[in-house]
Amino acid sequence: MGQEFFINSQELEDKIRQLLPSQGGAGAGFDLSASTQIIPIIDLTEIAEGSSVRPDLQTALSHARSTGFSVTNATSTVVNNTGYWRIFGSADLQTTTGGGISAVFTLNDGSTLVNLNNYSAVGTDTDKQSHFIPFDFNIFLRAGESLQITASSTVIMSGSFRQLATIDGILINP
Repeated sequence: MGQEFFINSQELEDKIRQLLPSQGGAGAGFDLSASTQIIPIIDLTEIAEGSSVRPDLQTALSHARSTGFSVTNATSTVVNNTGYWRIFGSADLQTTTGGGISAVFTLNDGSTLVNLNNYSAVGTDTDKQSHFIPFDFNIFLRAGESLQITASSTVIMSGSFRQLATIDGILINP
């Protein structure tokens, strides 16, 4: 059996009144107490919020939450909403003539471009090559930022994206 102690602290009482007005904030007197008895606390917050999916399963792609994309011979804005995003797919680079080809993932804030990934290949007229490069990464976008993909004429960038969490970090289940 634990011992109980009463606490006399005006600062603590004021904070309790501020945070828990229904627990005496209306002016009724009350005593704060502490105990040496150990009381286990079970945190059910995740389950109550509906966010109890394991982290590895939370990043799963799903029919309802995934959006496909395919970019070739163009620059395309793929994602332009705030939050945390999973980008998944592949780059198929075909060198059919002399010269180089490329596929680039770029973050754009409206004035500055930041290259995330740059896949490139160089071929000659006699040396035709094919490169298949899978990708799977997460990004974070603030207001005004976007993810762009630029692909050369013989490059196919295809895949899907889905939001993992809001800008505040609230998880979005698949």
